[in-house]
Amino acid sequence: MTMEATRYEDGTISYPGHPRGPGGTEPVETVDLSAYTAEVVTWTTSMATPPGVREPNHLAIVEFDVDGEIVRALGQLTTGDVETGDEVQPVHVDELREPGAGIREPESQKWDGYRFEPV
Repeated sequence: MTMEATRYEDGTISYPGHPRGPGGTEPVETVDLSAYTAEVVTWTTSMATPPGVREPNHLAIVEFDVDGEIVRALGQLTTGDVETGDEVQPVHVDELREPGAGIREPESQKWDGYRFEPV
């Protein structure tokens, strides 16, 4: 499983990827962010979570440096024991939320993804 970002013709990288990059540039390749570490830009803890999402839910905006290009991502943390500036790595988890708790059929969507864990 990869944490796939998209690199565009002008060299910018976005996560998640989009059909067009800044200025309308075309995608040229993907980059696996799970191969990199990131720095916590800011973080918060949500105590009022949607059905099936763990409570408390620790979230962070992190910044990857991919060959000099900065890529930001928002995601869950594995712990609330984190500070701005900490180094984190993406770790794959099978369920970001409990599939049976939502209104959608569990088979209708993917439940796995990445959380950020302090290095």
